[in-house]
Amino acid sequence: MKRTCMTIINKAALVIFLSILFAKGYAQEEYKDPKNRSFVETFEGGLFHEVVKYPNIKFKKHPKNIILLIGDGMGISQVFAGMTANKGQLNLENFKHCGYSRTQSADNYVTDSAAGGTALACGVKTNNGAVGVDERGVPVENIRERAASKGMKTGVVTSALVNHATPAVFLAHRANRNMYEEIALDIVNSNVDVAIGGGRTHFENRKDGLNLSDSLAHKGVKVTYNIDQFEAVNQGRVVGLFANMHVEHYPERGHMLPRATAHAINLLKEDKDGFFLMVEASKIDAGGHQNKTPFITKEMLDFDQVIGAALEFAAKEKNTLVIVTADHETGGMCNTDGNFETGEVKAQYVYGKHTGDPVPVFAFGPKAEWFTGFMENTDIAEMLKALINKNY
Repeated sequence: MKRTCMTIINKAALVIFLSILFAKGYAQEEYKDPKNRSFVETFEGGLFHEVVKYPNIKFKKHPKNIILLIGDGMGISQVFAGMTANKGQLNLENFKHCGYSRTQSADNYVTDSAAGGTALACGVKTNNGAVGVDERGVPVENIRERAASKGMKTGVVTSALVNHATPAVFLAHRANRNMYEEIALDIVNSNVDVAIGGGRTHFENRKDGLNLSDSLAHKGVKVTYNIDQFEAVNQGRVVGLFANMHVEHYPERGHMLPRATAHAINLLKEDKDGFFLMVEASKIDAGGHQNKTPFITKEMLDFDQVIGAALEFAAKEKNTLVIVTADHETGGMCNTDGNFETGEVKAQYVYGKHTGDPVPVFAFGPKAEWFTGFMENTDIAEMLKALINKNY
């Protein structure tokens, strides 16, 4: 009887331990939980921003700089929801070269962000969950690393954890996207010039007791904790940890993402060899998982302001290629009604997961004509590598 009671107690303790471990390890994925799926079908409108048109720009022959903008979970319905909400216009309309990307991963018709991001960053298909490695688990150089090897400055900006799946594929090589603390260590050991997002917990409250913010400081990297601190940095390498986990939704976080994009460009643009910058609007995906039309639409409006910040620089300099695409679509969103005057959007959804649908690709600047028609997601990385290598 005594042994039986002890066995029960030990099993209960194990369950509690695993529950705590699971909660700590997967809290950052809570937005995918089916309990948060609420079918909010209507965005009422009233959130507008200015759109600038850039017609007839004569670009330079070859790109010096590359800006890759990824709308996580963004399909064509998400784009048109944003367009409807902004009275029928977006900065995105400046992109005259358009195409579609197939998003399937190595082991699944429906990709996750890790495999989809790895295809965009590294040019290889990999298994769902893998970060910066091929389907055998072998690390593959990503386009940010290729750019750095050519003397270009590099940056990664996100509204998620800076060590979340999509930014991680440009900063790390790991077997599993849930290795958040290991990916944070990879970021410290990377040569990235600018890295902005959330995830402070994985840098400063770690199970191994390390304080990676101190490690960064010892390397001469400035660590900032909000957008104002980041904008006060005028030179050198910088990491921004703007939240313990994910950065807040829009508009609660304010214009953090467009501001961070604009300032990252300011920090990187002085390099004579050019720069590579990836910016992820991660929360479009979160809204799709939850089937919340207001959530998705607001995040699309914010992303379009990020696009506007990139276009302002690219149109002025005429030597910068801007690519906008997605790693996958989320939710099977379908716009069922809308009003271009009020910005109201109504939509319905297939379910609360990713879909296998192709996603749009938009290009602006030198060599934008390369990014048209149907393509594999891996083609985007291969074309960007060719541009970085100056294989014209």
